[in-house]
Amino acid sequence: MSDRAAPAGCPPDMVPIPGGTFWMGSDDFYPEERPAHPVRVSPFLLDRSPVTVRQFAQFVETTGYTTVAERVPDPADYPGLDLHGVDAGSLVFTGTAGPVPLHDPSRWWAWVPGACWRHPEGPGSDALAERPEHPVTQVAWDDAQAYATWAGKRLPTEAEHEFASRGGSVHGVYAWGEERCPGGQHRANTWQGAFPYLNTGEDGWTRTSPVGAFPANDYGAVDLIGNVWEWTLDRWTTHHPGPAPSPCCAPSDPRSLHTGPEHPRDVFVVKGGSHLCAPEYCLRYRPAARQPQERDSATTHLGFRCARDAQTALR
Repeated sequence: MSDRAAPAGCPPDMVPIPGGTFWMGSDDFYPEERPAHPVRVSPFLLDRSPVTVRQFAQFVETTGYTTVAERVPDPADYPGLDLHGVDAGSLVFTGTAGPVPLHDPSRWWAWVPGACWRHPEGPGSDALAERPEHPVTQVAWDDAQAYATWAGKRLPTEAEHEFASRGGSVHGVYAWGEERCPGGQHRANTWQGAFPYLNTGEDGWTRTSPVGAFPANDYGAVDLIGNVWEWTLDRWTTHHPGPAPSPCCAPSDPRSLHTGPEHPRDVFVVKGGSHLCAPEYCLRYRPAARQPQERDSATTHLGFRCARDAQTALR
C-alpha cells in the first residue's frame, strides 16, 4: 500500500519514493530477516544509483577528505589487537583456485596495503581511470556519512532501502518477482558459476558494473539489488522486532538505533547484495536480505547511495 503523494522538486540525480506501509523482512530465508512485519515509510527522495567513483572523486577534490582505508589504523581503536607494522589498506576479494569450504571467508578475502577507493584492488588498479561510472567501493560507514553530509543528504534507513528496492511490489522473492532470471534475463549484477573460484560472467560482468547497466525498477532507481552492498543508517540487530498487532499499527520507519556511545567497530546494516552473491553461498540479492558490516570496513563489494527527506527537497 503506497501513499500517492510523492515529494515535489526532486533533483535530477534522485527519484521520488512515495512511501507507504509494507511487509518488511521475510520468514522464508535467513534467520536475521525474521519476522516479517509491517512498517510504514514516509515519502522520501533516493539517489537514482549508488554513488559513483566520479562523484566520490569530486567530493574528495572539493573537501580534501581522507577515507578510513587511507588512514593507518589507530591502535587505540582496536584494544587487544597487535597492529604493529599494519599499513593503511583494506579488504580485497581474491577468488580461489578451486572449491573451498564456504564457512571460511578468509579463503577469499585478503588485506591489501594501499587498497582504497582510488585503487580498489590495490596500487595496481585505478578506479577513476578504469571505471568512473561504476559504484565507488572501499568506503567505510563514516566515509559514506561524510559524503552524504557534504551533498546535503543522508544515508537511507534499512526500511527505506528495502521499501525502495521492492519498487512498489507487495510480494515477491526478488525485487522483480518470483524468478531469479525471468525469461532467462539477468536483472542484477550477481555471481554466476561456482563460488568463490568460477564466475562465468553470464550477466556481462565479473566485478562491478556501470550504474544503470541493468533495468531500473518502477520507481526509476537502479542497482538497489546486486552490484554492491549499500550502507544504511541502521545499527545491526540479529533479527527484526516482533510484528505489530495489525498493519494499521505499523511503526513509522524506525530510524537507526543510534543509542549509546559510538565506536569505530560499531556494526551497521548493509542491504541489496552484490556481484559476489551466489545462490549456494549468499542468496541475498533480495529486498528482504540484510547483512552486518563493521563501521570501519571497506571492501571491493561495498558502496552506498544517499537519501533525503521529502520536505528538504528544495530550500
